[in-house]
Amino acid sequence: MSPYRLVFRKKTYTLRERTLVMGVLNITPDSFSDGGKFYSLADAVAQGKKLAAEGADILDVGGESTRPGSRPLPEEEEIRRVVPAIRELSGEISIPISVDTRKARVAAEALKAGAEMINDISALRHDPGMAGVAAAHGAPVVLMHMRGEPETMQADPHYDDLIGEVRAFFRERIGYAEERGIDPGRIILDPGLGFGKSLEENHNLLLLKNLGAFADLGKPLLVGPSRKAFIGRILGLPPGEREEGTLGAVAAAICHGAGIVRVHDVARTLRLVRVVDAIVRCGAEGKSDGSGGRGA
Repeated sequence: MSPYRLVFRKKTYTLRERTLVMGVLNITPDSFSDGGKFYSLADAVAQGKKLAAEGADILDVGGESTRPGSRPLPEEEEIRRVVPAIRELSGEISIPISVDTRKARVAAEALKAGAEMINDISALRHDPGMAGVAAAHGAPVVLMHMRGEPETMQADPHYDDLIGEVRAFFRERIGYAEERGIDPGRIILDPGLGFGKSLEENHNLLLLKNLGAFADLGKPLLVGPSRKAFIGRILGLPPGEREEGTLGAVAAAICHGAGIVRVHDVARTLRLVRVVDAIVRCGAEGKSDGSGGRGA
């Protein structure tokens, strides 16, 4: 993939130079990982500033929980949760803000308040007005793969060809977005770990292992493994104790082609990312002497 530039008002990022870290700010009372901790405006703003100070490249702000079994949130309530925080944070931090929403009106109000990017778990399918909002604002858009809706997505998800079906979904969604005026250079793809994926059939692990299968689509990949249930299944741990597992999944994602990783713990992730990036991006100067011996 050629260098891919994300241009924002205050910053421009060139992917392929390094992996970007997107920090998660959930302004919800019921998120699976940190529900209620940042529900007040003061707490949300403080956490957003903390994630930016820790080194996040993008701050992703969401007001609607999309955990398995969750029900849709009225757009007025979603706006009430996210827009004041985005408005305040946009004047306080120097990194771009993304709004995590499926609703066109929420996205439009968030962009007016200072957000610059849309992270749509429905890949523009939930609200027919979303593509027009993104195109009108020239906002980068994350198109995520999801089978079904959050309320029903984990009801026995099945694929005859997991990677092939996700590839076909991405191709169709890219075409849809571009036909509606979204700049091809502002489309990002997310395989949707935990969204309509079976734990028993290891769908999440297979997607991580096969991220390279999406490289020829010509779009950067965003991967969000943070504290997900597949990590809990492997480790037998609740969401709050899955950080080491998350870091392992982040390392695997980078090694297989992710350009952006979406996480709750920015500080520790950033340290890991720097090491993995150094390994992945190093040159081929070192050559084997054929001895098979171990270095120090």
